[in-house]
Amino acid sequence: MKCENIQLIEGDDRGILTTYEYDTQDKFSDAILIIPGGGYGCVCSDREGDPIALAFASAGVKPFVLSYSVGRYAKYPQPLLEASMAMSYIRKNAKKYGINPDRVFVVGFSAGGHLAGSLGTNWHHKEVNDAIDIEFGSNRPTGMILCYPVLCYWEQTHLGTFYNAFGTDKPSQEQIDLCSLEKNVDDKTCPAFLMHTANDDCVDVRNSLRFANALTEHGISYEMHIYPEGPHGIALANELTALAPHYIDKRIAKWTDLAVGWMKTAKF
Repeated sequence: MKCENIQLIEGDDRGILTTYEYDTQDKFSDAILIIPGGGYGCVCSDREGDPIALAFASAGVKPFVLSYSVGRYAKYPQPLLEASMAMSYIRKNAKKYGINPDRVFVVGFSAGGHLAGSLGTNWHHKEVNDAIDIEFGSNRPTGMILCYPVLCYWEQTHLGTFYNAFGTDKPSQEQIDLCSLEKNVDDKTCPAFLMHTANDDCVDVRNSLRFANALTEHGISYEMHIYPEGPHGIALANELTALAPHYIDKRIAKWTDLAVGWMKTAKF
């Protein structure tokens, strides 16, 4: 497998898209943009980047991993601009990579789930499209896969993720409204697949439940899997990404098969 790092912003190494090229009989494959988590303080590509790419590649989906701005550079909408440029780049180079430009998905984990969810809900916002030179709509995912995502700002969510996204621990109401994704769901939001564990003690499962409720209210198609137990950051739920034995769960490890099945059968 050949990998290449694409610099999305000229002269800036904070927005890097890693491609994974390999021979396949399918010259018109689905593609997926992978966004690791890390609370907008780091990018956990070792567990939620490369291993995820290999899992989707084994299912015949061409993977791309995004390394995005974090820490003091993470203030909204900078990571969303980079994710938008990455999605647009993948579509623009569909022929080069042998993919179907109409079937480019996104998957995100934890804070990466927030960024993937932002791409799926806020892709059409003026502050995004005025800031970067891309074809309108080229940054809209075909569908979004959100794994134990930080989505909704309230006192019981993972506030550190939001404080990094806000650039302050005293956000304005405008910032809260922009980054609380359940408030941004509309008829332009893309379909979703959600995966969470009910006892996640870092990112409350109600992030996914509240977001699913907003999708329901706006008639957006989704599939959701809530597992009764499992730690935050469970990733592939197998030996490859396990931080400790309790990160291994054979039933949860099937979520990638379920997600690929959703990609193949849902109406987009």
